[in-house]
Amino acid sequence: MPDLLIKNVIIVLPDRVLEKMSVGVKDGKIVSLIPEDKRGDIEAGEIFDGEGGYLSPGFIDLHTHGLHEYEFDKGKDDVKSICSILPSYGVTGILAAVLPRPFGEDIRFIKSLSKEKYKGAEILGFFFEGPFLGLPGAIDPAALTEKTKERVEAMKNAAAPYRGIFAVSPEIENAPELISVMKANGNPVFITHTAADVKQTLAAIKAGAKHATHFYDVFPSPPETDSGVRPCGTVEAVLSDPEVSVDFILDGEHVDPVAVKMAMRCKDDNGVCLITDASLGAGLPPGVYSGIGGVEVEFAYEGAPARGTVNSPFPGGLAGSGLTMDKAVRNAVKWLGVDIPAACRMASLNPAAVLGLENSLGIIKEGYTANMVLLDKELNVQTTWIKGERWIR
Repeated sequence: MPDLLIKNVIIVLPDRVLEKMSVGVKDGKIVSLIPEDKRGDIEAGEIFDGEGGYLSPGFIDLHTHGLHEYEFDKGKDDVKSICSILPSYGVTGILAAVLPRPFGEDIRFIKSLSKEKYKGAEILGFFFEGPFLGLPGAIDPAALTEKTKERVEAMKNAAAPYRGIFAVSPEIENAPELISVMKANGNPVFITHTAADVKQTLAAIKAGAKHATHFYDVFPSPPETDSGVRPCGTVEAVLSDPEVSVDFILDGEHVDPVAVKMAMRCKDDNGVCLITDASLGAGLPPGVYSGIGGVEVEFAYEGAPARGTVNSPFPGGLAGSGLTMDKAVRNAVKWLGVDIPAACRMASLNPAAVLGLENSLGIIKEGYTANMVLLDKELNVQTTWIKGERWIR
């Protein structure tokens, strides 16, 4: 007998939907997909009526710094709050982004986070957005120092038992050697914050950096050195390689939807993911908040990017996002013209594949972890399950 039976749902698969279905769950795993007309009187520990909604795999956010009043960089209590809130946006798994600190202080801080266990959205790893970057973006440039193999190893060890996932700019000194250490144990390495040329980027890809995060943002075009000849850089090198996946902050301002469509033409069905890069204030009403690194930012509307206020070091400049994953999925349907399976895939199976978890997460299929989100016809979150446990109604 299943622990849970979710009846009367439309199951969202990677390439299609299955109408009028029920899903059985036992011990945190999906054990059956049954057409309603063949279900009969199955007994279960709990029977939940989906009322004809869409049942999607739970969303996985590969890049988020926080939401509401909370930020991963503020410590374990904030991490606990974030993980408990994220299921209300359909998120069941994350990479928790941590910004760089002085060497030594960073190790102590990472250890303070990794020794804890968290309920709610599962931490699939810590994402280190620095110090191995060439361009700071909204990050304090003074923090981008001591880019050594020893530091990579120390950060990875501090993150255990969680995975440590690194961001890297291909143009930094010894990037291929650093990437070889970062990618150990099957960990992906994310290209970002870069003004690298094609040669540097291809070397990083060859070394094992096979994903690009908040693609196009802090990826400036090289200067034109030959009049009339369009220069190529990291963007072109990434788009040209079928083995490199990308992710986008699909809020309508960080990147034009046309550019996302171009990437979708270059990549296969697995190659494009949605992220939030969310910061403090995401999910809250428009207004002024203390953003990443304590910088004062403003959100002009719900789901808007964070922009520095007149009191910030970069007035009007981008400093993270107010996006949530459920809104990113709705934006994909609205702006990219994709169907619901494709939009949900970009928020579930594709990020699972980036992390090498596509055989256990990201599909509603027998044997997979029962991480699922129920959406209404407008793709608003109704209920989320994490390992078969219901988190919201």
